[in-house]
Amino acid sequence: MNRFTIQLDEIKAAYAAEPNPSLEVRLERIGRIEKMIEANEEKICKVLTADFGVRHPIETRLAEFQMVYQACKYTRKHLKEWMKPVQMEIPSYMGSTEAWIQSQSIGVVGIMSPWNYPIQLALVPAITALAAGNRVWLKPSDRSSRTSGFLAGLIQEYFHPSEFCVSTGGVDVAEQFAALAFDHLLFTGSEAIGKKVMRAAAENLTPVTLELGGKTPAIIDPSAKLQDAAAAIIYGKLLNSGQTCIAPDYILIEQSNQTAFIEALQTEAQTQFSNPEELTGPIDDDQLQHWQHLVSDALDRGAKAIPLLKNPAAGARRFEPVLLTNLPPQARVLHEEIFGPILPIVTIADTAAAITYVNNRPHPLALYWFGKDKKNMQRVLDETRSGGVTINDTLLHAAVESLPFGGIGASGMGSYNGKTGFDTFSHAKPILEVRGFLGSNLLKGTQPARPPYGKKAERLLKHLK
Repeated sequence: MNRFTIQLDEIKAAYAAEPNPSLEVRLERIGRIEKMIEANEEKICKVLTADFGVRHPIETRLAEFQMVYQACKYTRKHLKEWMKPVQMEIPSYMGSTEAWIQSQSIGVVGIMSPWNYPIQLALVPAITALAAGNRVWLKPSDRSSRTSGFLAGLIQEYFHPSEFCVSTGGVDVAEQFAALAFDHLLFTGSEAIGKKVMRAAAENLTPVTLELGGKTPAIIDPSAKLQDAAAAIIYGKLLNSGQTCIAPDYILIEQSNQTAFIEALQTEAQTQFSNPEELTGPIDDDQLQHWQHLVSDALDRGAKAIPLLKNPAAGARRFEPVLLTNLPPQARVLHEEIFGPILPIVTIADTAAAITYVNNRPHPLALYWFGKDKKNMQRVLDETRSGGVTINDTLLHAAVESLPFGGIGASGMGSYNGKTGFDTFSHAKPILEVRGFLGSNLLKGTQPARPPYGKKAERLLKHLK
């Protein structure tokens, strides 16, 4: 028995002593998360900048803090309703019997959070797990080591370790963490690591929620207003320098619109991100080398690189955002998740070809469609599979608390956000209270079906048809 197993036993013992925390207790815990962030915004911005090299405080406030505040606010508004039993329909022959579903906490929830949004993607699922009445154990990424360490210190300051605790460390800690007998385990990260997490969890039959990412397409319909589409895609792509699981990964557009759209993308990139202090840096040298290798591979295969910005090597920028065109099908950038400011453009013949292109690849975590043609839009929605969709913009479906956030197929399984997260981290317990007909034992429960069999059972079978 190692120290992690002992620690988990201690948390489970604390949970067993309070398996059904009141609404007030749950809200107070969520309120502590909110206060923790409010009191430390400036410090968190600084440690995030230290991890990324460049990260503007406003980007952090929008993409990290605001998502946490929004989750707290939405949960506070709806939690009382979520906790109520839900009455269910019963067959008429059961008379006065009643049935309901009661949401019950499940125990200790493990969360393995990534480095790209190390505050948001650690705390938003924690909020829903605490709302469901559980205890939480977090393992943040070691690639954002400064932020992970600072967050661990804050959580230790605001929470007892039996309520919400954190373990930092590298691969060895992550492997031990994934192998623990949690009551539910949520992992956000790459598909390759997600498979390892799922294998480790299977040893304990631990249910998992996997948020994995993948190759998110942006489809530009001929009916789209190109400048508006370009503005939305540039923001979605260059926010956090593309280090976003639902960033547009590549563009599908008809050949006749490609040149005009490239110009629109360049214009919007220069408008939004010409200030080098507003373009986040790569998390580390490994990420930077990944971007460089993807571009080099594409160029070696005959692709064309088109700079998105006019002021190359401005300020502290370590990598120049770039478009890639004339890509051969074998280019690595078309098969590997980019997670950076590289935007491939693939030309297609029509909507049918765009659908075929998307469907010939693993299901993405998100899909973006731009245009006004409702028939084409509905066809894409009906004939493709993706975790979520935003129409005529990017990213926003993940920011709406009432919508579930999750993947499908290679982009993940399960989902969270708002009520969906509450349900993910709860057990929906079905309950049936058997009562007699009009207060008597007549036709009560299983009574009509009990042996010895005879006319009574025959009448029951006839009635049940």
